Amino acid sequence: MKLYPIETGHFKLDGGAMFGVVPKTLWSRTNPADSNNMIDIAATSLLIEDGNKLILIDTGLGNKQSEKFFNYYYRWGDYNLDKSLKEAGFHADDITDVFMTHLHFDHCGGSVKWNKDRTGYETTFKNARYWTNKDHWEWATNPNDREKASFLKENLLPMQEAGQLNFLERTEQRHFYKELNFEVLFVDGHTDKQMVPIIDYKGKKLVFAADLLATAGHVPLAFVMGYDTRPLLTLKEKKAFLEEAVKNDYYIFLEHDAHNEVINLKQTERGVRHDNTFTFNELFN
Repeated sequence: MKLYPIETGHFKLDGGAMFGVVPKTLWSRTNPADSNNMIDIAATSLLIEDGNKLILIDTGLGNKQSEKFFNYYYRWGDYNLDKSLKEAGFHADDITDVFMTHLHFDHCGGSVKWNKDRTGYETTFKNARYWTNKDHWEWATNPNDREKASFLKENLLPMQEAGQLNFLERTEQRHFYKELNFEVLFVDGHTDKQMVPIIDYKGKKLVFAADLLATAGHVPLAFVMGYDTRPLLTLKEKKAFLEEAVKNDYYIFLEHDAHNEVINLKQTERGVRHDNTFTFNELFN
């Protein structure tokens, strides 16, 4: 098995929304804001090369939305999904599986693209199986008023229409899936049935944190995103995860942190805290 971080692009989000009720004087120490109160955000996917499988975890925002849409998110930098795949030595047609932690637009937007004449949409990875779970699919395709701006039908329905959509069966909160060769932790605080991959790699446990832990600044227990639909449940799930991560020496791959690629954690008298930051390459090469 070999893993490759795949940078799909950078953008910005409102710092207050990213940290909920936590005062700016606290969260700005780790996530400084610009004059518009926006903080740097990454959308870093992870590519798993495992035998004849090439599994992509999450796909970023994509590029098919309108300029007006993207203007809300202040995109910056020159990364994109196709470029990063090419730099890793691959093409979209090589991908065998696309695993989506959840179906918010910044996690699955790159899964679908415009067709050649821009009259409709098609899947970006024509040879891949697209993986979610049935409960989350129902949640996303019949969205609540809180999340409906994040679940975009043009990101979702083409997967189903192409016959590429597959559902992982959830049997418990944490389960190993032979189809993917990694464990999945199900969490419901951010959105219903978000799936967090836990991968055994080179003698270490690597957790693709998705929106369970957005950035290194979100490690303190009370630092919960305003985007979470059930913040009290996030607190419970996050507490259990942080304790497990310290106990088992997990390395946390931060999908949304533009400045900390991988971190580990430590127990302190104030609770679990960020310990060290690593680049992916220095940790695993």
